Amino acid sequence: MRYSGLRVITEGLFGNKGWKPAWRDPAPKAEYDAVIIGGGGHGLSTAYYLAKNHGMTNIAVLEKGYLGGGNVGRNTTIVRANYILPGNSEFYSHSLKLWEGLEAELNYNVMHSQRGLINLFHSDGQRDAFARRGNSMINQGDDAVLLDREGVRELLPYLDFEQTRFPIYGGLLHPRGGSARHDAVAWGYARGADRRGVDLIQNCEVTGIDIENGRVTGVQTTRGAIRAKKVGMVVAGRSGQVAAMAGMRLPIESHVLQAFVSEGLKPVIDHVISFGMGHFYISQSDKGGLVFGGDLDFYASYAARGNLPMVEHVMEAGMTLMPMIGRAKVLRSWGGIMDMSPDGSPIIDKTHIEGLFVDTGWNYGGFKAVPASGWCMAHLMATGESHEVARRFKLNRFATGHLLDEEGTGSQHNLH
Repeated sequence: MRYSGLRVITEGLFGNKGWKPAWRDPAPKAEYDAVIIGGGGHGLSTAYYLAKNHGMTNIAVLEKGYLGGGNVGRNTTIVRANYILPGNSEFYSHSLKLWEGLEAELNYNVMHSQRGLINLFHSDGQRDAFARRGNSMINQGDDAVLLDREGVRELLPYLDFEQTRFPIYGGLLHPRGGSARHDAVAWGYARGADRRGVDLIQNCEVTGIDIENGRVTGVQTTRGAIRAKKVGMVVAGRSGQVAAMAGMRLPIESHVLQAFVSEGLKPVIDHVISFGMGHFYISQSDKGGLVFGGDLDFYASYAARGNLPMVEHVMEAGMTLMPMIGRAKVLRSWGGIMDMSPDGSPIIDKTHIEGLFVDTGWNYGGFKAVPASGWCMAHLMATGESHEVARRFKLNRFATGHLLDEEGTGSQHNLH
C-alpha cells in the first residue's frame, strides 16, 4: 500500500473502501523459534529488531486484545533522554538516537517532534539538582541548557511567574526532547515486523506457560497451544500476572497513571513543560489538544481508569502553573497500568527458567524507551547476553542491593 495526500483525499471521497490492511492477520502456527507475549510498543519493537538485527523470522507476537491497545496508546507521548544515573543515562541516550532515525528506519511517520522539553525548578536546591543533571546529560553526549528566570520567560511567557508559593527560578531545557504519536509508533513497528515475516496474532490471550525440566517449551493460549524455544514476557502492568503463570513473583506493582486531553485549541504551547512542584507535565498535540498528566493514583490496581482525587490534583497543578488553561474543556481522559519497580528503573533480563525472558518495570519511562527496549530485549533473546546499554537492568539487583534509584526517593514502588 502506497500512501500519499492524493490517496487520502481520493479514499475520503469514495468511502475509504480501497485501503488494504497494513499487516497480515495470520492464524497461529504450532511452533515458533520465539514467542513474544504482548503486542504493545515494547513487544512489537522487540519482534522487529529480532527480525532485522538478528535474522529471526519464525516469531509470533501474541496480544490478548488488539495491537497497541495497552499503555502505548495510553500515555502522554513524551520522548526524552534527561537521566542522570549510569545505566539509565546511556540507555535513554541510545533510545533517543533510535527515535531520531525511526521514521526513516520504518518508512512510517511516527510524528516525532523534537520541540524541546523544559523542566522547571522553583528553589535554589532544585536549581543545583538540575544543573547537576544537565552536566550529566552533556557528559553522556546529549544536550542540556540551564535557563534562568528570564530565559524561561522568553520561551514560556504564558506561565504564572508571579505566584508566591512556587516561584519559577528557571528551567533545564532539553532541546532534543519532545513528543511522538503513540499509535503511529505501534503501527510503524507492527508493519515493519510483519514485512519481515513476523506473525502478529491478535485476540490471542496467553493462559499458561509450559515448562519442562527448568526450560520453557511454549505457551497455552485461547487459540491453542504454541510451542516455542524462547518466550519473552513484555506485558507492562500485567507482568506480575503473566510471570505467575511460570511460578515467578516479580518485584513489580501495578499502578494506574491517568492522562488527559483538552478540546482543540489554537497553537500556544511550543514545548513539553514539566512543573517542578506538582508533578504536572503538558504539551500540545498536532490536533490542538493540550495533553497533560501528573502523579500515579497511589494504590495498586489493574483497572485502566483513575480516581477523582488525582484528577483534581492534576487540574490544580495545571492551574497553578498556567492559569490561562482554566477555561479549556477536558475532552477525555484515560488510565494506563504502570509496571512500577522498587527503584523506578526497568528490568530487561533472563529469568531462572531457561529460554524465558522478561522486559518490565518501565514506571514513567515506557513510551520514550520503546525503541531501545526492543533493541536490547531482542539482543538478549537472540544472544543470551545483555546489551551493553542495558547491562544494569538485572532482575537480581533487588536482592543484591545494586539499585538504580534515579530520583533518590527510596525503594518503594509508588514513590517512582
